[in-house]
Order: sequence, then structure tokens, then C-alpha cells
Amino acid sequence: MTKSADHSWTHAGHGLPDSEPSLNTTAIATGLQLPAGFAAIAGDAELGPAITTNLAKVEKKLREAIANSDPLADATSRHLVEAGGKRIRPLLTLLCAHLGDASLPAVVQAAVVVELTHLATLYHDDVMDSAPFRRGAPTAHEVWGNSVAVLTGDLIFARASILVSELGGRALGIQARTFERLCLGQLHETVGPRPDEDPIEHYLSVIADKTGSLVAASGQFGAIFSGADEAYEDVLVEYGEKVGVAFQLADDVIDVTGVKVKSGKSPGTDLREGVPTLPVLLLRKAAADGDQSAVDLLTLIDGDLSSGEALAAAVAGLREHPVTAESWIVARRWADEAIAALAPLPEGVVKESLSNFALAVVDRAS
Repeated sequence: MTKSADHSWTHAGHGLPDSEPSLNTTAIATGLQLPAGFAAIAGDAELGPAITTNLAKVEKKLREAIANSDPLADATSRHLVEAGGKRIRPLLTLLCAHLGDASLPAVVQAAVVVELTHLATLYHDDVMDSAPFRRGAPTAHEVWGNSVAVLTGDLIFARASILVSELGGRALGIQARTFERLCLGQLHETVGPRPDEDPIEHYLSVIADKTGSLVAASGQFGAIFSGADEAYEDVLVEYGEKVGVAFQLADDVIDVTGVKVKSGKSPGTDLREGVPTLPVLLLRKAAADGDQSAVDLLTLIDGDLSSGEALAAAVAGLREHPVTAESWIVARRWADEAIAALAPLPEGVVKESLSNFALAVVDRAS
């Protein structure tokens, strides 16, 4: 592994602006709150402080990584970092690193890489989906336009690539393959299923690529850069793939339950934008199988949802239809499979926290 270099890439515009204040890791750690499902970490006298301290280091290094001496690039790159987020992916990296030596400095750098990669995809996703809000704030393309938003995503991908290159060839290979899957997932979502392809299987494949792949890489990086037993890597990859799919499936259901979630995404956004999600795909299957209630509801969903009243009616109808409960069952099945994949790991807070996180993913307020 290459030793981390001095990050003063001013020749490429990278570097802290003159007015950038010093970031205090202790202050950041004080304000951190672990997401649902990770209570076991907070309650552990040794693991809790270690995870919180490293998360604070990740937060500090994220801001350093995206800081730019160019004012426009600095502002656009900071946009989503400063909007907050649960930091699930770096948290998984840090947690899985406790299967080995979590104090190794490469662990934190790997955690920064996965969050930068995730942030970059959000800039692109929001342009593709014409999303007006992200994490309660206007999306970058709403503020600066599509071209600037896409280029900002590219810039953040580049910063992640610089950091991962310092971690060595194996990390670079995992990052490259993950990036490939992220792109293929977006491509396949954009063009839709082939005529001979089952729409639900196509959709599950898309979210495995778009969400599962990076969650899997997050856990794998934690194992690799902590020097954990190599046998744990495959376990964490399988877990990450499955829990990532469960997470996205749950998001789909939450979108049609009529509750405005903390991300600032209003209920029914996916319906209005025509984004295929599991409840609607199951509804189409039910309609094709002769369910008249599904046929009637699809007429509403496929109609004009531009008004708030029409969208509310579609959300209410889908929330009450049996396909929504069926979607929750599917999401929980993926979470159960993720937990089952953890069987080879040693008993302890790491395994318990990973299991609890999988349960929390499909037990969010809906």
C-alpha cells in the first residue's frame, strides 16, 4: 500500500480556500449520532468511542477531499457534504474493520473513498431523475444547472480515485469494478428491461448494481484494510449486496406510504417521475394477472399526476393496495438473507450491529 501523500493538488484546483476554518475532530465527534440499528455500538465502552472518533475523522477528511481553491468547484462540491447524511457506507467500513485492526490509517481513508463515491452518484442520479430536493435542500442541478451538477459528480469521482489509488492496486480494482456496476445499473435502469426480461428481475438487478455494489465494497474495504481474516471478505460482500437491496426496496415502499421522509423527498416522487419501483411493478403484474383493482389503480398512476390532488390519490391508492404489503415482505426477505450471510463471523458487537442494521433497514418509519 502506498503511503498517503500530502493532499495539495493545487495544480488541479484542489486545496483549501484561504478562508477555510480548521476542522476540529473532537467537535465533530461530539455532534455525531449513529443511525438506527447501531445502538449496540454506542453502548459498547470500547467500540463506541473508537467508531465515533473514526467517523469524525472521516467527516473531516471528506471536507478536505472536496475542498477546492476554485470558488465554483468548491461551492458545488460542498453542496451535498454539508447537507449531511447518515454516512452508512463509511460507518460499515469502520465497523467491519473491527474484525481486524481498526486503528490502521488506511481504514479511515477507505471509508472516505466509499462516501465520496456515493456522493458523486447522487449528483448524477438527481440529474437523471430531475429530482428537485436532496436531503432537504435543493439539488445541485436546481442551483447550478445540469452540466455543472454532472461535472461536479465527475470531479468528486476523480477525488475518490486519487484517494483509492494511494491504497494500492487491489483497492483500485475493487473501486473500478464497483464504479462499472454503478454505471451499468444506471444504464439498465434508463433503458428498461429487454422484451424477454422479467421487469421485477431486471429491477432487482438494477438496485443490486446501483446500491448493493457500493455497500458490499464498503464492508470489504473494512476487512481488507484492517487485516481481518480473508475468509470474512466474501461474507461481508454477500451481506452488503443483500442489505443494500433491502435498503433500496424499503425506500421504494416508503415513497408510496404517504410520509415525508427526512431526506426531504416527498411521498409519490417516484410515481410522478415514472421511476419503476417494486410496488408499481408488482401492481403491473397483478393487473396482467386479472386483478381489476390493480387495473383501476394503474389507470390513475399512469395518468396525469402533475397536480397535488392526483398524486395524493395515487399514493393513497397504492398504500392501501396489497402490493405494498407484499413489497415489505420482499424487502424483509432480503434483510433476512443478509443476516443469514453473517453466520461465519465471530459472535460479538460487530456481528450484532450488522444484524441489527439489516433489521432497521426494513423497519423504518413508514
